[in-house]
Amino acid sequence: MLALLDNPIWHALTTRQAHLAQRDGDAARFDPAFTLLAGLRAQSADALDALARLLAPDGVVGLFLDAAPAAAGLRVLDDLEIVQMVHTAAAPTAPPAQLVALGPADVPAMIALAVLTRPGPFGPRTIELGDFVGIKRDGVLVAMAGQRMRMDGLIEVSAICTHPDHLGQGHAAALTAHQIARIHAARALPFLHVRADNSRAIGLYEHLGFAERRRFRYLIVRAA
Repeated sequence: MLALLDNPIWHALTTRQAHLAQRDGDAARFDPAFTLLAGLRAQSADALDALARLLAPDGVVGLFLDAAPAAAGLRVLDDLEIVQMVHTAAAPTAPPAQLVALGPADVPAMIALAVLTRPGPFGPRTIELGDFVGIKRDGVLVAMAGQRMRMDGLIEVSAICTHPDHLGQGHAAALTAHQIARIHAARALPFLHVRADNSRAIGLYEHLGFAERRRFRYLIVRAA
């Protein structure tokens, strides 16, 4: 099962989330209203050419790869190292009841928070990927977390973010613990991805029972 995580986007888009995919042969992408992620069956010339066709004329996607793609039809806009972490501990106890389920009316506030904190690609329909919860103060959304990629027995915790004015209050820990508990209750294993230079977040996730599994290059590419 864990071998699926060596190519998580592709496996999500060709199994549990195939209904959200736009596909051309050995390349697939999420409908961009959900997220900008895309995956390849393998990092081959045929798959890269297929991705370029999916993106034409000016689409942008994010890829988890081991090396930058070399394809005439693609241009790399950004290149970051990310850490993939898998939960290796028992499910935590339920967090306090200050968490609220987020719904369609919260989408503008969720997008604004994501734009401010940059937890990863976030679109107008990302909320539909599942189980988004948040923390509000005086009716204003100040922190949130949800789920994104799904495979058999595996669910990703995603979009964990807190407004800069509300850091250090345990919001990210409570939200992440909530997602871990929900995923374990669904008889699945939680995993997540985090920028390698975000030592604060990595330390929190380790405290909550996650361990590093591997690293990827997170590449933002555009159709050339």
